[in-house]
Formats: sequence, structure tokens, C-alpha cells
Amino acid sequence: MPDFTQIKLDIDGAIATITLHRPEKMNAFTNAMRDELIEAIDLTDADDAVRAVIVTGEGERAFCAGADLTPESGKGPFSADEEVDDLSDPVVRDGGGRLVMRLFNSKKPLIGACNGVAVGVGATMQLPFDMRLASENARFGFVFARRGITPEAASSWFLPRLVGMQTALEWCMTGRIFGADEALAAGLVRSVHAQGELMDAARGLAHEIAENTSALSVAMTRAMLWRLSAAEHPMMAHRIDSRAIYRLSRGQDAKEGIASFLEKRAPDFPGHVTTDMPDFYPWWQEPEYK
Repeated sequence: MPDFTQIKLDIDGAIATITLHRPEKMNAFTNAMRDELIEAIDLTDADDAVRAVIVTGEGERAFCAGADLTPESGKGPFSADEEVDDLSDPVVRDGGGRLVMRLFNSKKPLIGACNGVAVGVGATMQLPFDMRLASENARFGFVFARRGITPEAASSWFLPRLVGMQTALEWCMTGRIFGADEALAAGLVRSVHAQGELMDAARGLAHEIAENTSALSVAMTRAMLWRLSAAEHPMMAHRIDSRAIYRLSRGQDAKEGIASFLEKRAPDFPGHVTTDMPDFYPWWQEPEYK
């Protein structure tokens, strides 16, 4: 296991838990934290024993209080990794966005357990999670306009899909902080829990996935729903749906799924996402889908 300094990665059976771990800074985001989070997702993707990943923050005050505005490196928190004059240069990618794109490409389901304040990148990094749970004291804020900047981390793509355009515009244009109940009503979070019950609820959801489903089915479903719901025409979804069900229905997981149903027992799916994904995955890298 890598010697992480700003996060913790704990693997307990089929469930991995990633904890943002800078409690003295309310788990504020840095480039080092970004790199460690990306490495942790690389590790969970490569571990076939891991079936779901929970992401939370250390303590009861904050999930992540946004970008650390006084980074030790001396570089500004919104700087590109390399200094460039041409802003069209591909190197100009915000740090939160680099993390979000890695989360977006995860092969394992991601469950957020928002345990407190989540503003700026602390809110936007949660958008590619598949399910977000919050504690009663959670607070969210897309505060960028109040800092003289704009939303980052591909949130202009994710946020309207989750809560609708009107709510996304209001939250981003006002930059106000809002509570867990408003986040729940808008669909940003799935459920709200007492602080002491949040992680149990997240683990319960993770175990429901791990104990009842095929890892291959979940990985494909995750990729299909996130990508194909934004396709220009349903025919694009139909083409991938057809290829996916054709390939998976002839595999060992489908045989086990049917056998366990008929035999009225828990399934024991043999497929591994590291070796057994359909031959056309990742389809979005094929020329006809670019």
C-alpha cells in the first residue's frame, strides 16, 4: 500500500474506503491530494476483490472545504501543472477536473459519504460519484462566482444532469451555501443521515452491490448510463446496449446469474473487471464514437 499523506485508503473485504485526511485544514484540496486520490482509484480498479468504493472526509466538520488557498508549494490553487502562455494548450486542465475525469472512468461504483462542509472542489469532486449520501450537518456550496472565478472539474457537464439547469444556475450564480435538505430535494444527494449513521448507510449500500451483482455488469452499466444518457440520439445507446447484452449474455457471469436464480441461492460471479470486460470496452475510444 502506498504511503499516502493526505488521504487514507482502507480495504475491508469487498469495500474500499477513501478518506480525505487533512483534518487540520478541514480536508482542503491540494495537488498532492489530487494525485493521491487518482492513485487510490487506480489501485481499487486494479483490485478485483474490491467491489465498491466509499469516499468520505476525516472528522465531523468537513468533507472538503475546497481548494487550499495557501498551498505549501507557493503555486496558486487554480494554476495549471505547467505554466503556459497559450490558454488553448492541452496542459491547461484544472486539478479538480483531472481528478473528476479519473473518477468518471472508474470501473467500480463510487459512493460519496459527505460528512460535513463541501464547497468548491469539495462539492464538484462529488458529482461523478454514482450515489451521494450526506450527514444532517453537511453543507454544500458552488462558491466560484464569489471568488471571481468559474465552476471547474467539469461541473458544467455534471451538475445540470444531476439537479437540472435552473437549480444548477441558481447555485452557481449565487454561490450560496445550502444544507443537506436542499441538496436532497434537488437530487444532489440520495439520502440524509444522522452523523453517526452515515458510514453505516454507505457501507450497507456498498455491500448490497458487492453481494448481489456481477462486477462486469456493474462496470458496464456505470459506463453506459453516464455516457449514453448524454448521447445525441438513442440509436447510439441502442448500438452499445446491443453489443453489451450480446457479449455478457454469453459469458460465465450470465450463466451464474441464471443458475443462482433458478437454484434460489446467492450468486458467486466469476468475472473480473481486470481481465473479462467485453472486447469493445472502452467503446468511446473507438474512432466512430469520438
